Amino acid sequence: MLHLSFFFFLLRQLHNQTNLFLLSLAVSDFLVGLLLMPPRILLLGGCWFLGTFTCGLFYYASFVLTSASVGNMVLISFDRYVAICDPLSYPTKVTERKVQISICLCWACSLLYNGTILNNFLKQPDRYNSCDGECIVVINFITGAFDVVVTFIGPTAVIIFLYMRVFLVAVSQAQAMRSHVAFVTPKGSVHVAIKKSERKAATTIGVVVAVFLMCFCPYFYPSLAGQDTSTSVEFSVFGVWLLYCNSCLNPLIYAFFYPWFRKTVKLIVTLQILQPDSCDL
Repeated sequence: MLHLSFFFFLLRQLHNQTNLFLLSLAVSDFLVGLLLMPPRILLLGGCWFLGTFTCGLFYYASFVLTSASVGNMVLISFDRYVAICDPLSYPTKVTERKVQISICLCWACSLLYNGTILNNFLKQPDRYNSCDGECIVVINFITGAFDVVVTFIGPTAVIIFLYMRVFLVAVSQAQAMRSHVAFVTPKGSVHVAIKKSERKAATTIGVVVAVFLMCFCPYFYPSLAGQDTSTSVEFSVFGVWLLYCNSCLNPLIYAFFYPWFRKTVKLIVTLQILQPDSCDL
């Protein structure tokens, strides 16, 4: 997703509201890979050599970035909902300034919210360590239950609801188009094209929801089961890595399906990006 951010600033054609949301998602996903995955590898060995302050900062960044990533996905679903369900008023409802404010609020709320639920841990990052060289955070049941609602159940419900609305509207628009052009186009070809479009929309929505649930369910399972969560438990380690994988899969889901994204990849591979007029390609 790093080159998505780079191309957003480089190519003038990408400067629109939807791509601002994708840019914010790209930044959160890129920071997960840059800031969270390397230290997490150190924790696999059982020893933390970077000090207690860095331990607290690492977990705070981990919670913030994953929450911001989820928030960005919710914003994208809202953007697609308005664009499909109310296209005529989309330019007035989803302006660039409103998008910028929404993204800033998403990141600010993530910073504030996670700072609140990790307040005690951040004051004393080594409070759960049983020996030197450990870096562990434990979330009690009450906090975990609240967090699972705010970070998982709530966003999941919103994403599913909005994407289902988008799909239903897309189907109704496709049916209206079918009846409108049926008298000038062979009925069979129209029916095949519409069905193909409907299947593609359903597949995309299914992939979005399925990947999100697959990556987040194991991480939140202890909270859903009524248990305290500890980052030292093997199952929790697996859940965290699967959660991070969601950031790796997001580029495939939210960007690779865009034709302009495939074109920018081609510009990189063929080195056309080095040409002076590459921003106009």
